[in-house]
Amino acid sequence: MKNKYTVFSLLLTIALSFIAEQADAIPAFGRKYRLSCTTCHTPAFPKLKPYGDDFAGDGFRLADEESPRYYVPAGDDKLDLLREFPLAARLDGFMTYNINNNESTDFQSPYLMKLLSGGEISDRLSYYFYFYMDERGEVAGVEDAFLMYNDLFGIDFDVYLGQFQVSDPLFKRELRLTLADYMAYTAQIGMSRIGLTYDKGVMLTLGLETGTTVVLEVVNGNGIPEAESHEFDHDEYKTFIARVSQGIGDQLSIGAFGLMGKETQQNGTGAQLTNEAFIYGPDLTFAPSDMFELNLQYLMREDSEVFTDFGNENTLGDVTTSGTIAEVIYSPHGSNSNWYLAGLFNLVESDYEPVDYQSFTFHAGYLVRRNVRFVGEYSLIERHEMDAFGMFSLGFVSAF
Repeated sequence: MKNKYTVFSLLLTIALSFIAEQADAIPAFGRKYRLSCTTCHTPAFPKLKPYGDDFAGDGFRLADEESPRYYVPAGDDKLDLLREFPLAARLDGFMTYNINNNESTDFQSPYLMKLLSGGEISDRLSYYFYFYMDERGEVAGVEDAFLMYNDLFGIDFDVYLGQFQVSDPLFKRELRLTLADYMAYTAQIGMSRIGLTYDKGVMLTLGLETGTTVVLEVVNGNGIPEAESHEFDHDEYKTFIARVSQGIGDQLSIGAFGLMGKETQQNGTGAQLTNEAFIYGPDLTFAPSDMFELNLQYLMREDSEVFTDFGNENTLGDVTTSGTIAEVIYSPHGSNSNWYLAGLFNLVESDYEPVDYQSFTFHAGYLVRRNVRFVGEYSLIERHEMDAFGMFSLGFVSAF
């Protein structure tokens, strides 16, 4: 019976040609500039085309538009007030079968609900944030939230200060099309808080005329916990990140990434240790046309020592973890496509076995409107100490 459900799920996915998750398009930008979503997104929100990347990199402003029309005259040259506060919302919902191989169907609507805002504060200063009103039944609070200064010193040098994902200079998790995540970015090694998801800090980006981009980050290195005694950082250490990427023509981009962090870990018995973590690896994007895109990421992680869990003093030393992400996207008519297909491969192998993971994901989506898409996704998943199983989701992603 289980095999019949799996085959049925796969056939239904192919027949419907629908797909899945994570869309951080901001319809407020479309309202402000009176532009279609396809101006920045392809084949569907939240995936960005190069023009959308430039728009975000310029502080959510169009280079060929005059900013003053969007401000209220206040008789003060040092004050810029937006005529309308840009606000958007996103609502996703799914029906998923066989989560964790439990052979049951789960209605997951709303799966998430967000309020988003972003835009210009002045000709150089911009902001962006979103608030999770509901994430899988809980108020998750703020994730992305930062101020950005664009073109410091009159060159392509930008400064971000606030809260963001450490992995943003690689492949942005918030812009993926699939419900399946990039597992190499989310793997948590024992009690280590050093990772590639959300953290607080500063990010510097420098674009050169040679097509080279350099990114530097300094973050707390312990995620986004609640503040204790007005402090978000739980120790005296910081985590340092660097990435260099090189564009080769309009079709190929290659990059190299490195992270170095140090942290204090304390378990439930009061025992402490100091862990040094290193994460590094190459990435590649190949997009010969607006119809096809291939993204590849390989990461190695080394931890000197970690507690295995909170409840005891068991530790692991010299922990090595490797992660691979391979993603392919096909849209038959580029940004004008009403449907698209995507595939995602995840592989995580570690001396800390609970994070071992492998999956193959097939994803298809159909746009009923530019800002509403129906989605369907099938993943074949193998986790630590679990037999391989298939998981199937149908749902919608909307932004307005």
